[in-house]
Order: sequence, then structure tokens, then C-alpha cells
Amino acid sequence: MAEWITSRIRTIPDYPKPGIMFRDITTLLQDPIGFRKAVDEMVQPYAGQRIDKVAGIEARGFILGGAVAHQLSVGFVPIRKKGKLPWKTHGQDYELEYGFDELEVHQDAVGEGESVLVVDDLIATGGTAEAAVSLLQRIGAKVVGCSFVIDLPDLGGTAKLQSMGCAVQALCAFEGE
Repeated sequence: MAEWITSRIRTIPDYPKPGIMFRDITTLLQDPIGFRKAVDEMVQPYAGQRIDKVAGIEARGFILGGAVAHQLSVGFVPIRKKGKLPWKTHGQDYELEYGFDELEVHQDAVGEGESVLVVDDLIATGGTAEAAVSLLQRIGAKVVGCSFVIDLPDLGGTAKLQSMGCAVQALCAFEGE
């Protein structure tokens, strides 16, 4: 399945800056069979487990996370950049390559002890996903796993999440950046 998924992901060299190979999942998402298979594969390991909510990380995590939540028949929680959510929030700072940013979630998005699956399109250095997991744990969620379409294992994000005790699933991997 990984090879099939990989074949539907477009690689754009030198985007957003020279030396980066951008892995574009829009080609996977526009393929109805590809989109369906990706969502099904992301759901499969969690079918039958107690999942109360799926948390999607802005922005492609919203597309995938919403579909995964629908398949699991659970609620969806958006995790957004600071200032994008309209109600009272909790925030978590995280480090970027050149500075810091902050993720936020609504204060009432997750109840104490609820089981949450974190979803995004790609895990690279892990900074954003680590911040999302930390934020959810801080507000009382039990993060049962993190699911991605793509892993860039050379950048260490999966290992970072695993060191936090998170089970990590990725449908495919690309070497390098």
C-alpha cells in the first residue's frame, strides 16, 4: 500500500526554498480512490479502539482528520495557529526553523480523559505535532496515536513523538527532506 500511496504524491523540488523536496498530497486528495484508500488506511489501526475525538492540525490535517473522524463516527477538533479560533483557547508554543509559533485549541474542545487521535498530512521534524500532542495532553486528553500520510524519517519527527509515548503511523515514507 505504501508504494501505491507514494505513487500518487507529487514531489516539487526547491519549494518553499532551495534544497527542499516538497511532498504535495493534493494529487492524492484529488484522486477519489487515492483519498478513500488513504483515509481507510489511517482509520484501520484504530477501528474498534476507544477514540472520542480526532484532532487535525492546520491545514491539511483538517481535510484528513475530518474524513477520519467521520469514518470513526467521532467528533473533530481543529488545532490552529494562534489567533485563528474564535473562542477561548489554550495555546502551546513550538520552535520553527527560524523562530517560534503557537498552536491553539478551544478550551472546551476535549474533555478530561477523552481519547484523541492526532492527524496531519506529514511528519518531518515533529515540532508542530509535538506541540499539538503536548497541548492536548495538557488539557486532559489521552493521545492514543498520531497518524500521517507521509513520514520523513531522516528529520526525526516520528522518533520525537515516540519518545513522548505516542504510537505513530504513517502510510508511506520519503528519504531526505
